[in-house]
Amino acid sequence: MLSYVVRRLLEMIPVLLVVSLLVFAFIKLLPGDPARVYAGEDAPIEAIQAARVQLGLDKPLPQQYFHWLNGLAHGDMGITYRTRQPVTEVIAKSFMPTLWLALAGFAWSVVLGLLVGVVSALKRGKWQDWTLMSLAIGGISVPPFWLGLLLIQFVAMPFGIFSVSGFNQPSDIILPAFTLGASVAAVMARFTRSAFLEVAQEDYVRTAHSKGLRARLVTWKHIMRNALIPVITMLGLQFGFLLGGSIVVERVFSWPGLGWLLIESIQTQDQPVIQGLVMLFVLEFIVINLLVDLLYAVVNPAIRLR
Repeated sequence: MLSYVVRRLLEMIPVLLVVSLLVFAFIKLLPGDPARVYAGEDAPIEAIQAARVQLGLDKPLPQQYFHWLNGLAHGDMGITYRTRQPVTEVIAKSFMPTLWLALAGFAWSVVLGLLVGVVSALKRGKWQDWTLMSLAIGGISVPPFWLGLLLIQFVAMPFGIFSVSGFNQPSDIILPAFTLGASVAAVMARFTRSAFLEVAQEDYVRTAHSKGLRARLVTWKHIMRNALIPVITMLGLQFGFLLGGSIVVERVFSWPGLGWLLIESIQTQDQPVIQGLVMLFVLEFIVINLLVDLLYAVVNPAIRLR
């Protein structure tokens, strides 16, 4: 297990190098002058030129890239153009609200999605199955921003018990977490149902039934354990999307997280923050994929990681 983890960590290095090069190149293609953003829109030419020298923008692009890459390796992402603060501090401040939002949305959506998927599979072809899958299709089809606006209009504003802006108390997370996790719950329900039904048709399941084992034992010991393996993969991907894809929900609810920070940075052309956020999102997906692979061995000890 340890050797597998070490090998996977080493494999992350070339991936991150390639991604860093692509991110750097993409940022350089964006319109606008970073030196003017740093110095201010009304700054004189001399101040803009001084800012360009201070930020190292007068140097060749390869030299700029390796300087930025060296800073990344030491945990230094530079400074923001707007507030002159270290990018790592700005991102760290916004990371925890996004993490709490993702965890809250992930928790309820996974529990509900797994439950709905299993019930739908057990009631295959019956009205319960049709009803639950119809709701799941609706959950996938509804855009998060529209669902968020509906919750604000018909739940938060009439009753006045939920905040629709910011993160000031624990209850403020309820509506954003529900909005963020709705599509995940729907996806998990449909995926769990498919995986459950696929495993239920395997020969070893039919053999277990023929031996006279109780249906509940066959369901949870033989079907559910093996059906969870592809489900875990989907769980990891969905959690990664929740962390990196909460931009729309955070915008609707004015949530002070990474999504809100990314939108502000794009609007103000704060390139160091954009670069840092993109690298963080990529790193999140890589780490989550590693954790998912490790969970395989926990769910099914027969799997050996090499």
